[in-house]
Amino acid sequence: MERPADLASAIDAAAGTLIAVLDSASRHQVPPTQLRVLTLLSSRPETNVNALAELLDVVPSSASRLCDRLEATGLLRRTADPRDRREVRLVPTPAALTLLGELAERRQRAVQAVLDRMPVRMQHDLLLSLVAFGRAATQSVPEQPTDSAVQTA
Repeated sequence: MERPADLASAIDAAAGTLIAVLDSASRHQVPPTQLRVLTLLSSRPETNVNALAELLDVVPSSASRLCDRLEATGLLRRTADPRDRREVRLVPTPAALTLLGELAERRQRAVQAVLDRMPVRMQHDLLLSLVAFGRAATQSVPEQPTDSAVQTA
């Protein structure tokens, strides 16, 4: 079976639609950047401000100000690293974890509402396609020779 010429465009459009569905369910009083920080920190318990700055691709002072705002709203704690008390770890509070859980539930319900409008067979096909796409996306790509002297047939 030949791949449709516009498959990449269709996937890009579907991704945009999915983002819009997720965003509509994500509206909350916490700004998106702060939600992203909480999401990152909830899956990386060893993170300090410098590591967070690298993850966000910002300077440490900007990451620190973001943390100040989250701490002021009770969504983040700074704690001493038990292995090195000079290091400060960033820890989402129970309120932040509850917020993230509620957000995940709302987003899942929004996606499910769209799926419910699709025929069951298409839902199944979508699941298989997404699993295959995920596998393909995580496979390592073989390195191509970079030497210009390498000749091809």
